[in-house]
Amino acid sequence: MNRSSNSSFRSFLITIGPGLLVAATGVGAGDLATAAFTGNKLGVTILWVVLLGASLKFVLNEGLARWQLATGQTLLEGAVIRLGPVISFIFLPYLLLWSFFVGSALMSACGVAMHAIVPIFDQASQGKIFFGIIHSLIGVMLVLVGGFVLFEKVMNACIIFMFFCVLLTAVIICENWGDVVTGLLLPRIPQIGSGGLGWTIALMGGVGGTLTVLCYGYWMREKERTEVSELGTCRIDLGFAYVATAIFGISMVIIGSTIQVEGTGAGLIVDLADKLEGSLGSVGRWTFLIGAWGAIFSSLLGVWQSVPYIFADFWDLIQARDRDSTYATEVDTKSLPYRGYLFAIAIVPMVGLFFSFKQVQKVYAIFGAMFMPFLAVVLLILNGRSVWVGPHRNRVITVIALVVILAVFVFFGYLQLRQKLGI
Repeated sequence: MNRSSNSSFRSFLITIGPGLLVAATGVGAGDLATAAFTGNKLGVTILWVVLLGASLKFVLNEGLARWQLATGQTLLEGAVIRLGPVISFIFLPYLLLWSFFVGSALMSACGVAMHAIVPIFDQASQGKIFFGIIHSLIGVMLVLVGGFVLFEKVMNACIIFMFFCVLLTAVIICENWGDVVTGLLLPRIPQIGSGGLGWTIALMGGVGGTLTVLCYGYWMREKERTEVSELGTCRIDLGFAYVATAIFGISMVIIGSTIQVEGTGAGLIVDLADKLEGSLGSVGRWTFLIGAWGAIFSSLLGVWQSVPYIFADFWDLIQARDRDSTYATEVDTKSLPYRGYLFAIAIVPMVGLFFSFKQVQKVYAIFGAMFMPFLAVVLLILNGRSVWVGPHRNRVITVIALVVILAVFVFFGYLQLRQKLGI
């Protein structure tokens, strides 16, 4: 009986494996901080937004999986081949900027969180630099030495641990479960005229990652999911991923709603852990802090392993002069493009540990804010033609959802752009 239960559990983990990777990679320090800060500003009234954001990201990832299983091509391959060279000119600058700033942010967040756990330096800035570099190099070693198998095991351990720690903290600290249920079921936006709308959309956009949505297609290939008949498995997989992501986001909003927090990014997470000590004691502080560290490091490891897939795939596409509509190739993780980009994303952004690039970040914000609507447009076009995907084209409800995503994230990008440029 016990052996049968263990076998069933392993089968379940295999089924939801890529989904766990999506959840672990999509939750970083910025997402944790945004959820906590939004909860602090608006309370649990805003919890419905977390559910909506996770649902919208599910629609995007399901569309990506449907395209790949129907055509054998990743979404990036389909976009470059079907929509022309303009995609290449738009995508490459975005990928490079995203890699630099997100890589730098993840190293910094890991450094700050680890310094709070192991404060061996007199100044936090020194700890951030040292531990940030160490985490980046450990990430590279895990990707290179263990390959996908070790990567998946480490990521699964991280997300299970961080999920348990953060959820446990939220359950213990929650003051009114009736308000939580109301916040989940009744859509309202408090303080809509004084920043409430901006925080609401920021929370929605922060659920489940941005560019890392594309990585799911490469993890599908690692799991050898190539048949359209496996679409149901992908939907279960992704459903679990975004349920877990939503629960994680809900937990952070609940935690943030109970404590006054300040700061941004990983600094806010550390401040939140310190404040939790007052109500939960040192055990509560360490439980939350280590869980948050697990979330941040798993995000770094996920980006280090998966984003080089995207670059290597893109590199093969622009090199294949004789490619046609049937182009589809596996990414070789031992190839120069993959390993070169892995080292680049792990080393070049280290510069950001020493400096602040506020003006360049404004440019990045323009590119970053437009990724989700760009992805929605691509899915509307590629999955909208039966000649390309056959009977698996977008249904009416999917089209409506993609149009909503397009509208919501264009508006979010507009607000973010105004904030960054001080308009």
